[in-house]
Amino acid sequence: MAKILVVDDEPDLEILMKQKFRKKIREGAYEFVFAQNGEEALQKVMEHPDLDLILSDINMPVMDGLTLLTRLPEANPALKAVVVSAYGDMQNIRSAMNKGAFDFVCKPVDFDDLDLTIEKTILYVQQIQQTIQAIKENNILKMYVDENVLNFMAHKEFETSLLKNEMLDATVIFLDVCGFTAITEKIPANTVVTLLNSIFDTIVAEIILQNGHVDKFMGDAVMAVFRGEFHLDRAIDAALAIRDKLSRAEELVFGDITFKPEISIGINSGEMVSGNIGSESLKRLDYTVIGDVVNLSQRLQSVAKPGQILITEETFHKAKESFSCLPAGEFTLKNKAKVVVTYEVTE
Repeated sequence: MAKILVVDDEPDLEILMKQKFRKKIREGAYEFVFAQNGEEALQKVMEHPDLDLILSDINMPVMDGLTLLTRLPEANPALKAVVVSAYGDMQNIRSAMNKGAFDFVCKPVDFDDLDLTIEKTILYVQQIQQTIQAIKENNILKMYVDENVLNFMAHKEFETSLLKNEMLDATVIFLDVCGFTAITEKIPANTVVTLLNSIFDTIVAEIILQNGHVDKFMGDAVMAVFRGEFHLDRAIDAALAIRDKLSRAEELVFGDITFKPEISIGINSGEMVSGNIGSESLKRLDYTVIGDVVNLSQRLQSVAKPGQILITEETFHKAKESFSCLPAGEFTLKNKAKVVVTYEVTE
C-alpha cells in the first residue's frame, strides 16, 4: 500500500481525490492523508512516518508549497513530492524542481496522468527505501560479523567456500561469567544486558588483540577459536589478560546486591572439524568448529572455579615452557571414560 499526503487548500479536493481513486482505495493500493497548507503538512509528516509521497499545491495560506519543499528533507529525507498546481509556467516549474520536487502536474488535473505519475514516484521512493534498509542491515551485520568475513563475502568464492569442511589444528577457549545467572533475577533486564555486554566487550577486546575469533556467545559464556602460528600461546595470553582485566574491575552495587565480575575458563588444543553446521532447510547455518577437543574445552570450563584457567595434561605439556602451571586435580567429565588430569595456568 502507498500512503499519500495531499496538501491543498481547496475544500473540494479531498472529495474529488477519494472519488477518482476509489477503486485503488478499496483495493488497498492507496491510502490518502489530507492537509490544507504546508505547516499542517509538516505536522502530518511527523504523525505518519510511513508516508511515501506528497501531492502539493503551490499557492496556499500559512505556508506555501515551495516553502514546504525546502522543509521536507529535514522532516523525512526519503519522502518525495509532486507539485500539483495551476501555476504551470516554466518559472514555477523550474523553481519547484530546484527546491526538490520530483515531478510537476498542471491543473486542471488529468487524473489518468496523475495516477501514472503517482505510480512512477512511488516506485522510485520504494527503491530509496530498499537502499536505506540495505544500508541499515549492512550496518547491523557489521556489529555481528568480523570485518575480514565481510570482505571475504564480497568475493566470488565465498559461496563455494562456505561448503568446504576441513580438519584443522587450533585452540578453543570457553569463558563463563561466574555468578551472573544468580543476579539476573534481582536487577532490571536493561541493567542485566548492559552489564553483560560491557563484560563481553572486555573479553572480546583481548581475544581480538591476540588474533582470535569469537565463535559465539551463549548466554553469559563466550566461545573463541585461535588458529595459525602459536595458537595455544595466544589463547592462553588472551585468557590471562581477560582474567587480569576483570580482577581489577570495580565491584558493582545494585541496591543491596553486590557483584564482582569473575570468569572461569577452559582451554583445549588439538584437531577439530571446521565447517558449516546447522539446518539447510531453515537457512540457519553456523560456521563453527566441532569435535572432542571443543567439547572437552567446555567441560573444563564447567569444573573451573572463579578465576581459574584449566587445561588438560596434554595441553600442559605443550604450554609448560611458556607458562607457569600447577596441578589442579582429576575430574570425571561427561562422555569421558577416564578421569581427566587438569592443570591451572597461573601466569
